[in-house]
Amino acid sequence: MPRMIPRHACLFLVAAAAVHAAAQPPQVSTGVRNFIKIDAPVIALTNARVIDGTGAPAKEKQTLVIRTGRIAEIGHTGRVAVPEGATTIDLTGKSVMPGLVMVHEHLYYPAGPGVYGQLGASFVRLYLAGGVTTMRTGGNVNGVMDLKLKQLIEQGEQAGPAIDATAPYLNGPNTFLQMRDMKDAAEARRHVAYWADMGATSFKAYMQITRDQLRAAVDEAHARGLKVTGHLCSVTYGEAAEIGIDNLEHGFLAATDFVADKQPDVCPGQGGGQRTIAALDAQSAPFAALVKKLVDRKVALTSTLTVFETFTPGRPLPPGLD
Repeated sequence: MPRMIPRHACLFLVAAAAVHAAAQPPQVSTGVRNFIKIDAPVIALTNARVIDGTGAPAKEKQTLVIRTGRIAEIGHTGRVAVPEGATTIDLTGKSVMPGLVMVHEHLYYPAGPGVYGQLGASFVRLYLAGGVTTMRTGGNVNGVMDLKLKQLIEQGEQAGPAIDATAPYLNGPNTFLQMRDMKDAAEARRHVAYWADMGATSFKAYMQITRDQLRAAVDEAHARGLKVTGHLCSVTYGEAAEIGIDNLEHGFLAATDFVADKQPDVCPGQGGGQRTIAALDAQSAPFAALVKKLVDRKVALTSTLTVFETFTPGRPLPPGLD
């Protein structure tokens, strides 16, 4: 595996990208500045292997010229001149790659059955240290914390990636301890309106939401130019696509479209849905019809393979779990 660029260079690049999108040097707090090893108007990274993220072969012996936090020039070290006065870092034997864009992340961690500990302050730093420069929080059981961290990062008061911050989950009755039990479609619409006004930039529907509630939430979010994703169960993928949902989480593993005795607006349990998916013929007409509906309605799927691959017999477990 190629080695990453040195931590001091990596932190400068990530912090500059995450703190501020403007072309001018970011204005950051003293606390954020502690994460920046090199703060210079012009930086030259020389002799690096560059992996550009397009799938093209890596390029060897590249020089990158960075001006006020942005790459201004890139090319072979023999052809790109290092500007006079630039801070130069020799990356021989090391690699440079784009910051990671993560689309299903959380700022909490399971702390017990149905209870989630809020670890936002440390998590955003850990994401940044791992090379993440942009992330979507695919679910929020805290409320204000996710939105506040997003704002603090944008203002240069907190180190972390740029965040597309989801509002607290949209869910129906009989939900988890840290989730709201929405009673009807009107409440779903108010939920979206309230959290959009609070600064949420996306929304996530959860397993017990009803079709009417999801429809109201999607309508309100779309009216505000915002998107809705879902980890569904009570609503099938086909129904959600017809309603206008923008994204579905966990690939097809959360789909209940093929549960034989599925009742409208009732979650048959994740296990029941997963068993039907495991037994599904991927070449069958019903599955092909569902895929076509999702494609036609431009519904994206987030795979989250880093979690669900570990459910498959014979797959390696994450470090510490084997």
